[in-house]
Amino acid sequence: MVTVNGRFPGPRIVAREGDRVVVKVVSHVPNNISIHWHGIRQLQSGWADGPSYITQCPIQTNQTFVYNFTITGQRGTLFWHAHISWLRASVYGSLIVFPKHNVSYPFAKPHKEVTIMLGEWFNADSEAVIRQALQTGGGPNVSDAYTFNGFPGPLYNCSANNTYKLKVMPGKTYLLRLINAALNDELFFSIANHTFTVVEVDATYVKPFETSLLVITPGQTTNILLKTKPIAPNASFYMLARPYFTGQGTFDNTTGAGILEYETSSNSTTFTPTLPPINATNVVANFTRKLRSLASSQFPVNVPQTADKKFFFTVGLGNSPCPKNQTCQGPNGTKFSASVNNISMALPSSALLQSYFFKKSNGVYTSDFPSFPLHPFNYTGTPPNNTLVINGTKLVVLPFNASVEVVMQGTSILGAESHPLHIHGFNFYVVGEGFGNFDPNNDPKNFNLVDPVERNTVGVPSGGWVAIRFYADNPGVWFMHCHFDVHLSWGLRMAWIVLDGTLPSQKLPPPPSDLPKC
Repeated sequence: MVTVNGRFPGPRIVAREGDRVVVKVVSHVPNNISIHWHGIRQLQSGWADGPSYITQCPIQTNQTFVYNFTITGQRGTLFWHAHISWLRASVYGSLIVFPKHNVSYPFAKPHKEVTIMLGEWFNADSEAVIRQALQTGGGPNVSDAYTFNGFPGPLYNCSANNTYKLKVMPGKTYLLRLINAALNDELFFSIANHTFTVVEVDATYVKPFETSLLVITPGQTTNILLKTKPIAPNASFYMLARPYFTGQGTFDNTTGAGILEYETSSNSTTFTPTLPPINATNVVANFTRKLRSLASSQFPVNVPQTADKKFFFTVGLGNSPCPKNQTCQGPNGTKFSASVNNISMALPSSALLQSYFFKKSNGVYTSDFPSFPLHPFNYTGTPPNNTLVINGTKLVVLPFNASVEVVMQGTSILGAESHPLHIHGFNFYVVGEGFGNFDPNNDPKNFNLVDPVERNTVGVPSGGWVAIRFYADNPGVWFMHCHFDVHLSWGLRMAWIVLDGTLPSQKLPPPPSDLPKC
């Protein structure tokens, strides 16, 4: 497996708000590689964002590239990961951003802070898994286990000795920083016989609320305060992570486990939490609706009250014809594909940001991505007869600082399922969500423009829609894609061009001299 500094998960990066971060990446592997700093805004540092063929060409064998960026106006839990093919399966680590010196959390200081990275384990080369799937056109082989900080835990054969244990003292408050680094699975998370308080998601503070269950999609982070029992019980407690899934394909239907132990107890029994059914869509909706921005004087909300640019994007699965003289394993002998507004994005052979910056877009991309579906249909009802996608590299151009509204509508083509959509270079506000087809006349009346949650990754509800708003205040080329890597590989991705503003601080500087070449 490909790892960073021989570690899985990779090294933790710790910084403070306002710090400059410099990371030298040296490739000693035969794979092309690039690293994305997930959730970092990259203001005026789009060259350091990391997605291959979007902001940079990948780092090739024996090459180096120095990522150099400043963390501006952000603090909390984020992570970094490989951003090419499926190398993210093993190339990832936490990125913890503390507040500035002498700035406290908006909650009481915890006794201790602990990072828990949830991941997926393959008893195979993940690159071979996706390579085979793309060749055959079928669904890829699923993972063999879920991991807590790299450990599969006691519920799998042969791995009882490889269990993550969180040792706690009674009567203390612990800040747990949870990161879903899994490749293709949204996860339910719970701790037996314990409740906790959610205080942050995607490195933005939220109004605290108590719960015994978390829903966390790939690419999302959640900070919780766990108050331990006042007297140490003679028991230990499973922490479980299990998938939420509503699609029609195969998935890893196993459960990853860690153990919460009190340091002074004898642990004679181990309690197990009750998790919702695999397809509990209403449970997911009830959880996400509790998330609200703190919206305080210290952490105000800057949600656009109106939108200069409005977009309606359908997101979901489709298919492509099987090449001649080949047998394909997708639906009805086709190949699986995925798309936004029925356009499945083909990655170029050079980086989009360089092509844009040096005005060499001819033959690389066009800027005519449709703002609305070309052929409207009943998105969550009976699918249309033609479910073939269009392949292309089309981008959307946004003026600097435009207020943007995007409604992302899930489709039921080849089955309705949730899609965790991540936008690079921006946080956005989740102003509305619902089931069924979005109603442009009535649904916007119920948008939350007071304290909507601010995120970098949001799950488009299974059989429903989500509406987001943000300001296009970050010049460059920015990727938007599903954070299920199988859907990303099938083309559920697109990109935005945000033009320069008028001031020097609103312009993208030239690329660094060591930017990798294709």
